Amino acid sequence: MARQIVTGVFLVAGLALFIGLGLWQVERLMWKQSVIAGIEARIGDAPAPLPAVPDPDADRYLPVAVTGAMGDGALHVLVSSRDYGAGFRLIAPFTLADGRRIMVDRGYVPTELKEAPRATGPMTVTGNLHWPQERDAYTPEDDPDGNWWYARDVTKMAAALGTEPVLVVARTPTDPQILPMPVSAEDIPNDHLGYAITWFLLAATWAVMTGFALWRIRRRAQAGAGGLRPEGRGEST
Repeated sequence: MARQIVTGVFLVAGLALFIGLGLWQVERLMWKQSVIAGIEARIGDAPAPLPAVPDPDADRYLPVAVTGAMGDGALHVLVSSRDYGAGFRLIAPFTLADGRRIMVDRGYVPTELKEAPRATGPMTVTGNLHWPQERDAYTPEDDPDGNWWYARDVTKMAAALGTEPVLVVARTPTDPQILPMPVSAEDIPNDHLGYAITWFLLAATWAVMTGFALWRIRRRAQAGAGGLRPEGRGEST
């Protein structure tokens, strides 16, 4: 009986833990979906003028329209397009009418067009401000001398191009051969549904395993009780 009670306590405690974690992930899922919906709405808003001092947190995804001159000497950031294969993002310097220098992510070109001539000079670019967080422990080191970059590190790229640490990701074409890769909420990770399912499956597995343990304990107890004989009533010889 004592073993059954202890096992039952473990069953209830384990179920409460796993179900609680699953429900917490469901709440996180609903929160993340709300955040993503807000980001999607902001991305598609009408473009505004470029702020004087853009803030990486407050102005992330802000749609802007900038007028000025596209410069030469774009940085090549290695990227893979689901539809077009391996290629490069082109990060180019852009000089505004007031003399400010920022960066524009012009979009994707395939590897064979990496060194092709680009349209430069006066133009208006519509896009979204972004400070991508693409670098992790597995990202190779950039090769500025060879113009091979593996992540859009805004601060590092700005230092290389001599611009403000401000990146506008174009959502309209700036050259017939460059495919825009605009900011999208699809890149925002949202794994909470998978986590919730995992916790609920663990809860079910825990219940089955603990229930089986209780059943075995009870069977053994019943078998032991059935094998006992009252004192003084042994078999006659």
